[in-house]
Amino acid sequence: MAASEVSSQSEYIQHHLVNLNSLGGPQLNIANFRVIDYDALFWSIVTGAIVVYFLWRAARAANTGVPGRFQVAVEMLVDWVEDEAKSIVPNEKSRAYVAPLCLTIFLWTALMNALDLVPVDLFAWIFKLLGLASHHSDVFYYHRLLPTADLNVPMGMSLAVLLLTFYYGFKIKKPIGFFKDLFTSPFHAHGVIPVIILLPFNLALNVLEYIAKTVSLGMRLFGNMFAGELLFMLIALLGGAWTGFNGVSLSLGIGQILAGSVWAIFHVLIVLLQAYIFMMLSMVYVGLAHESH
Repeated sequence: MAASEVSSQSEYIQHHLVNLNSLGGPQLNIANFRVIDYDALFWSIVTGAIVVYFLWRAARAANTGVPGRFQVAVEMLVDWVEDEAKSIVPNEKSRAYVAPLCLTIFLWTALMNALDLVPVDLFAWIFKLLGLASHHSDVFYYHRLLPTADLNVPMGMSLAVLLLTFYYGFKIKKPIGFFKDLFTSPFHAHGVIPVIILLPFNLALNVLEYIAKTVSLGMRLFGNMFAGELLFMLIALLGGAWTGFNGVSLSLGIGQILAGSVWAIFHVLIVLLQAYIFMMLSMVYVGLAHESH
C-alpha cells in the first residue's frame, strides 16, 4: 500500500511491520513464540529450498574436467568455508559436517537478508492488484517479506546452533566430560570441599554463557535487519509524498530515489556481513564445544 492510503506515516510503518500470523489480526508479533508468522515461515522455507537446490545443482554439475564458472564459484565458496573451519574446529571428522552446514547457513541467511532489497510495497501492490489485500479482513493485507526481521526466525536458528553445541559437547567430551566442565569450570578447585562450594557458581556462569551466546546470536541478526527494514520504510515514505509536479513533491521524489539507491547499495554489504557473522559465530561456538576448560 502507498503511504497515501493510510491515515498517517506511523500507521504506514506499523502496517508494514505486521506479519501474516495466526493471531488473525493486526497485532504486531515481536517475541511471542506461541504465534506462527506464516509469511516468515513461508519465505524462510522458500529461501532454504533455493539454497539446497543451488548446492545440489553444484554437486551434480561437478566434474574433473575444465570447470565452468558456476562450478568455480561454488568451489571458491566451499574452499573459503573449509579454510575458516580448519582454524576453528579442531576435529577433522566434525569439520566434514560442520563446514557444509556453515556454508548452508551463510547462503541461507544471506538469501533471506537479501529479501530486504525487494521494494517495500511491491508485494502489497501485487496482492492489491489481485484483490487479495484491499481491506484489513483480506488474507494478504498483512504480509512481511523479510524473515530475519522477525525475531522468531533468528532465535530459532540460534537455538539450533545451541543444540548443535550440546551435541558436539556430548560427542567429543562424552557425557561425563561435558558435565564435568559444566560444574568445575571456569573456577577450578582442588579437594572435595572447594569443588562443592564452587559448583553452583560454575554451573550458573556456564548456563548464563550458553544463554548469552544464544540470545546475542539471534538478536544481532534480528536487530541489524530490523533496522535496515525500518530505514527502507522511512525512505518509502518520501515516495508517498511525491504527489505532483511541484517543487516540494519533485524534491521529495528525487530524494527518495537517491536515498533508496544509496541505502540499497550499502545494504548489500550489511546483508552479506550479517550472514558472515552468523556463520562464523556458529562455527566458533561449535569449535568451543570441542574444547575442555
